[in-house]
Amino acid sequence: MDYLCFRALCCKGPPPPRPEYDLVCIGLTGSGKTSLLSQLCSESAENIVSTTGFSIKAVPFQNAILNVKELGGADNIRKYWSRYYQGSQGVIFVLDSASSEDDLETARNELHSALQHPQLCTLPFLILANHQDKPAARSVQEIKKYFELEPLARGKRWILKPCSLDDMEAVKDSFSLLINLLEERDFEPSRM
Repeated sequence: MDYLCFRALCCKGPPPPRPEYDLVCIGLTGSGKTSLLSQLCSESAENIVSTTGFSIKAVPFQNAILNVKELGGADNIRKYWSRYYQGSQGVIFVLDSASSEDDLETARNELHSALQHPQLCTLPFLILANHQDKPAARSVQEIKKYFELEPLARGKRWILKPCSLDDMEAVKDSFSLLINLLEERDFEPSRM
């Protein structure tokens, strides 16, 4: 009996590798992309600077590793976003739910473009309504209606969740839902 216990404890071998998924993270400057990703990677939140160009972070979760390509959200960079979409398996769109009407309109247009882009339109989307801790933050229901997500994203797999840096557990839960969508996609029969 002791031999079997010892064997079960010591001879298991390495755990199976976690699947890795390549994601693209987009949103306007100031939406909080860099801050959220840095917190998820347990990096210091101090000295965070808006991303110019792009950066890549490996975000570890218990059941997967997300290789997130974060694209800068400035006007002069957004026009190049589509050059970085190739190879993506999912999309994270971060928006500032407390932003001005003009910025919200711009974010809406960018999200619509992404949802309809040929390289992204079949991928799962995680839409994070960030800055929920600010007094001017719009609710998820207001954002869903304003962004016309129901008609636009019908038939697509998307998740819209509120978030803020104050509640990283909710952010992690949102990413877990995205991982579930990515795993489902892995098991779908391929269409020829």
